[in-house]
Amino acid sequence: MKDNYLNFLIQVSNILAHELNTDNLTEELKKILSGYSNVVEFKTYVWDSITSTLRDCGNNWAIIEETDGLYNNYENIKESDFIINSKTYKLPPVVSDITLKLSSLCMPMIKDGKTFGILEIKFEENTTVNMEFLFLMKILSSQISLKLQNIVLNEQSKINVEFHDSMKNIAKIIETQYELNYIVPIIGEMLDRFITDHLIYVFLIQDEKFNLVWPKACKDERVYEALNKLTPETEYILTNNDKIGAFPLISEEGELSGCIVARSTLDALSRRDISYLEQLTHQSAITINRANSYSKILQYATIDALTNLNNRRQFELRLGQEIATTKRQNNPLCAMMIDIDFFKKVNDTYGHASGDAVLRGVAGIIKSALRESDIPSRYGGEEFAVLLPYTHIDEAKIVGERLRKTIEESNIPINCEDTETSSIKVTISMGIAEFNNTETGEELFERADKALYEAKTTGRNRICTV
Repeated sequence: MKDNYLNFLIQVSNILAHELNTDNLTEELKKILSGYSNVVEFKTYVWDSITSTLRDCGNNWAIIEETDGLYNNYENIKESDFIINSKTYKLPPVVSDITLKLSSLCMPMIKDGKTFGILEIKFEENTTVNMEFLFLMKILSSQISLKLQNIVLNEQSKINVEFHDSMKNIAKIIETQYELNYIVPIIGEMLDRFITDHLIYVFLIQDEKFNLVWPKACKDERVYEALNKLTPETEYILTNNDKIGAFPLISEEGELSGCIVARSTLDALSRRDISYLEQLTHQSAITINRANSYSKILQYATIDALTNLNNRRQFELRLGQEIATTKRQNNPLCAMMIDIDFFKKVNDTYGHASGDAVLRGVAGIIKSALRESDIPSRYGGEEFAVLLPYTHIDEAKIVGERLRKTIEESNIPINCEDTETSSIKVTISMGIAEFNNTETGEELFERADKALYEAKTTGRNRICTV
């Protein structure tokens, strides 16, 4: 029997020497233990001091309901070696010949002399063990305690790093972007990747009401009920048994400017989630407020800060001028709408700083491929608009094809810190329309945009005309 127990400890030591997450660790230990006793269940639970809850290490750190008897076991075991069949038990000083019938066994996990979790083992009916087995379990709990401390520390460190990265990235967005319709989806995606157990929604107050700006739809009426309860003084609102949380965005004037909502149909928001969301929402509010301020300043500027092309306001002004000239002189005029293919994938793979580098690179190629008289602009996000005065559509197609091919063949530098990739290739889709002398500038670009949509839906990296 002693040889069997020695082999057991060797097997356990080998498992603990491997890099395992908590799910795999629990499963592997159960397999080993089942070879030496009639084990039905083997569970590990850690006390989360932030949420004041027990969490199931082998089940994605799920929170244990407070009504579960495990909370009593966790409190009672602090002064004992075991809880055997729901009763506390202390080991004698030496091994004796006593045998016990077990249905359940709980053992404390100790860190710095304090209990930080419990191991729970359930056995088949009429399982009998001796004192040597209990001493062996005490050694086992000590070994697992050390391993779990390291795993918990590593996993928490990883979460903290991801949290601070998210905070830093949200803060950095405003360095190069100021359009809300561009930065809000980026913020939403960052939050969604960090708070993985809940769906994230971003609302902004527009025309004195909450409008969903990311993602495209929210059909849960309970979310809107929570929004209606928000005031500028509200820290946050939890509803639906804490499965929905609404965190207000506050403007620099102290007014309610929007809201970030986290929603789940399964899991309640933990205190840790709430703390992270409060801080992330505050950082998002700062970024959105700065974007609003920048937008007010830049609405009178003519150049896009990131690409050095005309901004959208200047483009619309030049469009009106060119339409008037074309009508007066009866000259041809073409309009291009250009979109970078799969641009979201660039941001997701290499980061938003690399995405900005791609925008700058593509803008530079567009500008260098056109004539002095042509008018390139950044229309918004990853879209560009170009006016081609004195140009018929056949000539515009030649210009567009030359531009498309140049971008396709170019290596665009991104200088991504997280990978060894220094440059990438991208492609563009393009729609072209020629002014028909009876339409407005807006109608001209609606047709060019329709052609762009056709290019994107029929394969991308191509030009379509209307």
